[in-house]
Amino acid sequence: MANTLTITIPDIGDFKDVPVIEVLVKPGDTVEKETSLITLETDKAAMEVPSPQAGIVKTLHIKVGIKYRKGVLF
Repeated sequence: MANTLTITIPDIGDFKDVPVIEVLVKPGDTVEKETSLITLETDKAAMEVPSPQAGIVKTLHIKVGIKYRKGVLF
């Protein structure tokens, strides 16, 4: 049986809520470790969030344009 990994919005400093400006994967996609999954944007920079390990994307719980805070499941 395959292991399931839950990925959350990371802590990116002094920002409470950050918008997702791009979702770079979809359910069913195979990703390698360090593959960019989403792009977050602050007033200072855009930041891609990489996959912590290789695997298959099962579900996504986030949407482009919505603001999320650290720890939210994506």
